[in-house]
Amino acid sequence: MGAMASTFSTIIVPIAIGAVGVVLLFGLANMLRGGSPHTSQKLMRLRVLLQFVAIIIIMITIWLMGR
Repeated sequence: MGAMASTFSTIIVPIAIGAVGVVLLFGLANMLRGGSPHTSQKLMRLRVLLQFVAIIIIMITIWLMGR
């Protein structure tokens, strides 16, 4: 496994997954305390975008590991 694949798999992938988790928790907290629906919608859109980015990063990592 190359240095780039190692960096992706040990640093960048966990950061991407963690970002998705943080936004998910903020969205759940906002919903549970009866926060603004507008804020909930913005957090949901951000979560979907971060999930897309995380999937792309994971796919790049898998590709790098196969090289």
